[in-house]
Amino acid sequence: MKLDRKWIWATLAVAACGAGWYGWQTLRTPSLPAGIASGNGRIEATEVDIAALSSGKIAAIKVREGDFVHRDDVLVQMDVVQLLAQKRQAEAQLRRARIGVDTAVALVAQAEAQRRATVAQVDQAQSVLDAAVLRLNRSEQLVKNSTLSQQTLDDDRASERQARAGLASAQASVAAAEAGVGSAKAQVVDAEAAVDASQATIDSVTSSLDDATLESPRDGRVQYLVAQEGEVVSAGGRVLNLVDLSDVYMTFFLPTSQAGKVRAGSEVRLVMDAAPDLVLPATVSYVADVAQFTPKTVETAEEREKLMFRVRARIDPALLREYIDYVKTGLPGMAYVRLDPSVDWPASLANVVK
Repeated sequence: MKLDRKWIWATLAVAACGAGWYGWQTLRTPSLPAGIASGNGRIEATEVDIAALSSGKIAAIKVREGDFVHRDDVLVQMDVVQLLAQKRQAEAQLRRARIGVDTAVALVAQAEAQRRATVAQVDQAQSVLDAAVLRLNRSEQLVKNSTLSQQTLDDDRASERQARAGLASAQASVAAAEAGVGSAKAQVVDAEAAVDASQATIDSVTSSLDDATLESPRDGRVQYLVAQEGEVVSAGGRVLNLVDLSDVYMTFFLPTSQAGKVRAGSEVRLVMDAAPDLVLPATVSYVADVAQFTPKTVETAEEREKLMFRVRARIDPALLREYIDYVKTGLPGMAYVRLDPSVDWPASLANVVK
C-alpha cells in the first residue's frame, strides 16, 4: 500500500508539472490566427575567422573581445622582423643587379667597338693582299722577259702569301669580335633577369608584410580570441573570431504543411526571450528545399507531416545599424511568419521596433 501511494503521488507530480509547462507555453505564445505560423530559434550572424596567412609569432592584438570594429581596421599585427631583413637583402640584390646591367651594357659597347676595329683590319688586310697580288703578277711577267731577278719574284710570292694570311687572321678576329658582342648581350639579358628576380623577391616580401597585418574584412564585433600575443601560430592558424552584425538572422523550423506556404520575402516577427515586449521585423531570406528531419519511410500523410524544413528570417540591416550596440547573437526567441499576406498581425505582434 505504501508503494502504491508513492506511485500515485509521483504520477500527480508529473501531471502537475506538465500542466504548468503547458500553461506557461500558452501564456508565453500569443494566440495566432490562421495564416500565421511560429517556430523557436536563436539569433545568429555570419562569423568570420581572422587567421594568419603564414606561420609566425603574434606581435600585437589591437582589439579585445566584445569590441566593435570597422572594415579595414587593424586587428592583429604579426612579427615582421625576419620579413624586414629579407626585404633589405632583396633590395641590396636589386641594386647589385642594376649595376650588373650597366656593366653588361658597357661590355656590349666595348665588344661592338672591337668588332668595328677588326672589320677595319679586314679591309686593310684585303688592300694589302690586292697590292701583293698585283705586284706578284707583274713580277712573273718581268721574270719571263728576264727583266726581273728570280729573288725579287720569290720575295713577291712570299709577300702575297703573307698578305693572304693577314686577311685570314683579320677575318678570324671579326668572327671573335662578333662572338664577343653576342656574349656581352647575353650578359645584359642575364643581368636584366637578375633585376626582375630581385624585384619579384621584393614584391613577394612586401606582400607578406601586408599579409602580416590582419585587417577586418567588414564591420562587426570581436566574438572571442583564439590566440594571444607572443604565441606562434601555423599557416592558416586562427587568431580571433569576428561576427558580422550587418547580417543577423534567426533560423527556425516549420512542418511541411506550413513550410510549403512560406516564400522568400514573407514578413516575419521575432520576439526574444530576453525582451518579450519588443517585436523585431524581419523577412524570410531562405527556405530549405530538403527536409531536415526525415523518417526512414514516407508513405502516409501523417508521416509526411513529420518533415521539418529550415527557414531563415533576416533582420533589416538598417534596423541593425540603428541598434548595433544592442545586437547579441545566441539569444533564443520565437519567430512568427505570415503565410497569408491578407491576414492581419495580432495585436501582440503588430507594433514593431523602428
